[in-house]
Amino acid sequence: MAFQIPRGTQDILPSEASRWQYVEKKAREICRLYRFQEIRTPIFEHTELFQRGVGESTDIVQKEMYTFSDRKGRSLTLRPEGTAAVVRAFVEKKMYADPNQPVKLFYIGPMFRYERPQSGRFRQFVQFGVEALGSDDPALDAEVISLAMAFYQSLGLKKLKLAINSLGDQESRAAHRAALVNHFKPRIGEFCSDCQKRLEQNPLRILDCKQDREHELMKSAPSIIDFLNDESKQYFDQVLKYLTELGIEYEIDPNLVRGLDYYNHTAFEIMSNAEGFGAITTLCGGGRYNGLVEEAGGPSTPGIGFALSIERLLAAIDAENIALPIEKGLDCYIVALGDRAKERSVSLLQEMRKAGISADKDYENKKMKAQLKQADRLQAKFVIIIGDEELEKGVANVKNMATGEQDAVAFERLAEYIKERK
Repeated sequence: MAFQIPRGTQDILPSEASRWQYVEKKAREICRLYRFQEIRTPIFEHTELFQRGVGESTDIVQKEMYTFSDRKGRSLTLRPEGTAAVVRAFVEKKMYADPNQPVKLFYIGPMFRYERPQSGRFRQFVQFGVEALGSDDPALDAEVISLAMAFYQSLGLKKLKLAINSLGDQESRAAHRAALVNHFKPRIGEFCSDCQKRLEQNPLRILDCKQDREHELMKSAPSIIDFLNDESKQYFDQVLKYLTELGIEYEIDPNLVRGLDYYNHTAFEIMSNAEGFGAITTLCGGGRYNGLVEEAGGPSTPGIGFALSIERLLAAIDAENIALPIEKGLDCYIVALGDRAKERSVSLLQEMRKAGISADKDYENKKMKAQLKQADRLQAKFVIIIGDEELEKGVANVKNMATGEQDAVAFERLAEYIKERK
């Protein structure tokens, strides 16, 4: 029987894995500059964490979670997003007592959602996200957005758009909620079954519906901006001022809502305007979620964060035709001729690697010409050629594959010679 990969998943082969390693390294470098530290949470959590943290009315909880029972009948779920698990760890490990506030965390890891696979969207995908917990300073909102923009820009992306909105505080959202119910209720029967449920659960989520996005009531729906109280307006204005101070351009989008129930105040998305990127342009989404820590059983603690898909990031890099500066090939390849030379090549490989030089050799008893071809295919910078004559003299012939130049080098100087010239 020939096995095939499950639908909505992918194999990342060595030729592509180097790009993943590069962007993940960039993410870690950016987070270090902003004092965000890595946290690693389990791949699965208790189902209730996501039901309460993500929100019962979301598509994620209602349709997309991979949920199963363990041998003792406990309901567990493969994590569909990163924030709820980070907040759970924050509460469980009492990180709110850390004297260094806010607590600034980042994660990189696989998430799982049962949704229709399409370009750049998978059922198993990798998210990079950050969470800053412990401060309601609007400057922190701007910093988190700045980090996301700096990350994309460090990878060479230029065709970016930041869309931002305010969802207001609880008072503002309650007023907006009532207005949305009054707006949609008379004609809710014209909407999909999901939206009909959302009318009472969370009418804001109707605005995020993909199926009914062209309905005329969507275009005339009350804007949250019109329902912001003075405190929420001041908060939003301060965030925008900080973004201007940072030189970050933005567009206010009053229809922007996030797909998770825990957001309030600042909500934002970063999109790609690159030609050919696709109909779904969102690269990154995030916002403020005051109240989520309490839902997880902790003290009142404000938070802000974002998450982005590495798969969609790589697609955006391709759309802008950006060649990542990834070092390819080996430092050296050892060509051994004869039994004695093959034996010596084993220890010589180890000497190169201990010196920090990437190296390999032939394991198929190929002729010299075939070994040289193999070195070329592996993009080796240097080839070390040894045979009986070289062993007698205590030197190896080293060929520079870029220039064709060849030198006789003593065995004890080989590592030094290659390090000087590579």
